Amino acid sequence: MSVVLPSDIRGLVFDLDGTLVDSYAAIGESLNHARHCFDLAPLSDVEVRRTVGRGLESLIADSLGADNVAEGVRLFRERYAEVFAGATHLLPGVAEALASLDKRDLPMTVASNKPARFGRAIVESLGIGHHFADVLGPDIVGSTKPEPTMIRRCLELMGVAPHQALYVGDMVLDVESGRQADVHVALVEGGSSTREQLLATGEPVFASLAELLPALAPGG
Repeated sequence: MSVVLPSDIRGLVFDLDGTLVDSYAAIGESLNHARHCFDLAPLSDVEVRRTVGRGLESLIADSLGADNVAEGVRLFRERYAEVFAGATHLLPGVAEALASLDKRDLPMTVASNKPARFGRAIVESLGIGHHFADVLGPDIVGSTKPEPTMIRRCLELMGVAPHQALYVGDMVLDVESGRQADVHVALVEGGSSTREQLLATGEPVFASLAELLPALAPGG
């Protein structure tokens, strides 16, 4: 049975990592650099993927310990600045999907727990920056998702009401984020949460961003 999203969608807010881009290699390299500096064993790709999503401070606290957050963040960002551009790529079909949404005159923004200075650099370097009214992060709004401030700021930028907005993410955390901001939520596979975890939220789940497009009404 096909999924049909609400017909009054007038703007879209996207998560970044795991939704539009795959940056897990850069995150893993940077996190393991910080762990190495603390004489800790490297984490596997799977372990890294399952740990990210709640912001860098949370990631470092979980991976290096709460007492090492400040230095761990410094070490992570030091390495991430060196490797992120070459170790981040678009997920399959994203460029085409965004171009299709542009033709529908739907305003789009990005709300990421990655600092905006990195998020903006990533979308520009990958050739999709022109699709978005802005790319926001916790360094801009002062808080991380699931706190709703970032998504609400995106709605202001697009000039749409919460009931007219669709937030697209890849994690269970994104469901909490969208619900706190009172927007519709859709999920795509391939990020930090498994398909089973996504389905358990009760929100619509799509295999890719391209598969989400037919569920949007032609006018929305």
